[in-house]
Amino acid sequence: MTLPTQRDDILVSTDWLAEHLNDPVVRVVDCRYYFDGRVGREEYEKAHLPGAVYLDWSNDLSEKERPLAFKVASAERLKRVMEAIGVGDDTLLVGYDDEGGHFVSRVWLVLAAQGHGGQVRIVEGGIVKWRAEGRPLSTEPSAPRRATFTPRAPDTRHLVTAEEVNRARAEAGTSIVDVRRRTEFTGDEARARRGGRIPGAIHVLWQDNLDWDGNRTFIPVDRIRARYEAAGITPDQRVITYCQGAVRAAHSALALRMAGYPNVQIYDGSWEEWGDRDDLPIESGEPGKE
Repeated sequence: MTLPTQRDDILVSTDWLAEHLNDPVVRVVDCRYYFDGRVGREEYEKAHLPGAVYLDWSNDLSEKERPLAFKVASAERLKRVMEAIGVGDDTLLVGYDDEGGHFVSRVWLVLAAQGHGGQVRIVEGGIVKWRAEGRPLSTEPSAPRRATFTPRAPDTRHLVTAEEVNRARAEAGTSIVDVRRRTEFTGDEARARRGGRIPGAIHVLWQDNLDWDGNRTFIPVDRIRARYEAAGITPDQRVITYCQGAVRAAHSALALRMAGYPNVQIYDGSWEEWGDRDDLPIESGEPGKE
């Protein structure tokens, strides 16, 4: 599971997509998801990019049989879901959402774990930028496509377990990066049985890698790199990202790779697992004031 390194390996522009909407190799996938009561599929039905199919990634690409809500889907589940939305072995899945690729990043992570990460791209700025540019939207459902999707040999080198993270805390040259909201980092906002953070974790909010108040495109890579370097995280280090369910963490991992960080891993269980396990240590409060 080699993480992509260049912007063109991760992103496509709205201009590029407008030129390729009718390309039979391209499958446009709406990945919108909400925590505020809105329903992604309903937003899709109101308006979506022309030809896009909706993917309920939170259910369809997660192993719900496991105790954690967002564990990476099995090869069998992934095959079934990809074929249902018309994504085959030679398809370029071009995903969008309205949070700067936040949720598409999770789709990338699941496909990458089955050897298909190279066929995923994020529409930079997503539907926010598309709308701002006055481009057309549709309410028509996507035409079905026949597809054959073949999971490859599992490659989870860039996913780490809780035990690996716990060992890494003591390793020189490793930075564990908490990309959640500050309130989650301090424990003031608890989304597991315990609130707080992994001891020694450094807080770098995922959202600040984007022009959040604008079109939600990525900020320039030199500014992304400067953010992490200011926090003491340098490209020569091993970097492990985590959040609540390895969704924001996947987005941050891609941003780090674009910024020139070659050794980035993602803790799949993230705080949903760590916060519920009494055998794992936590810190809370502002650093230095525990």
